[in-house]
Amino acid sequence: MEKMKKNIALAAQNLSVGYQLKKEFKVVIPNINLEIEKGKLITIIGKNGIGKSTLLRTFSKVQKPISGKVLLNGKNLQESTQKELSTQLSLVLTERIPESQMTVYELIALGRQPYTNWIDKLSATDIEKIEKAIVQTEIEHLKNNPFYELSDGQLQRVLIARALAQDTEIIILDEPTAHLDMQQTIKIFSLLKKLVSETQKTVILSTHEVNLAIQLADEIILLTPNKVYFGTTSECVQANAFDDLFPGKLITFNKKIQQFIVNKTSF
Repeated sequence: MEKMKKNIALAAQNLSVGYQLKKEFKVVIPNINLEIEKGKLITIIGKNGIGKSTLLRTFSKVQKPISGKVLLNGKNLQESTQKELSTQLSLVLTERIPESQMTVYELIALGRQPYTNWIDKLSATDIEKIEKAIVQTEIEHLKNNPFYELSDGQLQRVLIARALAQDTEIIILDEPTAHLDMQQTIKIFSLLKKLVSETQKTVILSTHEVNLAIQLADEIILLTPNKVYFGTTSECVQANAFDDLFPGKLITFNKKIQQFIVNKTSF
């Protein structure tokens, strides 16, 4: 029986996502139906090229759906203006920011652009939101540094702080730990988990860190060639959703510990 969900932040209805190839449309993921509750940490996992980034771009109106629709707080995403969207949804991408002389504080302050007046003067509220985001991401010691001096892990925290300063209900992140080592990766996941708990914002992220996603996510969107699974880790385990995520015998899913493990007998 399908669970009754309340306070839906984002929903997909008969959604097919993909891209245009010459004069035709290439469907990457067809017929997605799901509802994401407010105040949840959602991870999107699947093998390389399965469509994780394409789905996130469609969720954030960077590209249009091929068919179906995305609902943001019950409203068709395609009917929202960019200004409306910028106060409801923030996006953290993996692309490097062009070098400039901006400080960390100034970069985070860019998150307040949807609210500033025509001369971009920060109000007392803007400054309060910026300072709060800096504290929440624990980067007070970095705020006066030039942002181009940051490590990849530090920069990722700053970009999350910018999204927090934007003060949207939903934060979408595309591979936030793509260039980080294991320690920094765990720190970013822990930070996002803490922020969801403290702020009740909805965080949706794509990741290759499958075991961390399984451990920490409230719910998982698992993309496979034949089906899209959506639910808690336990629900995905019960549906045998993880069994065919990695082809071959090198990596297998251990249902008892709910983690992927290397099959040493394959060596």
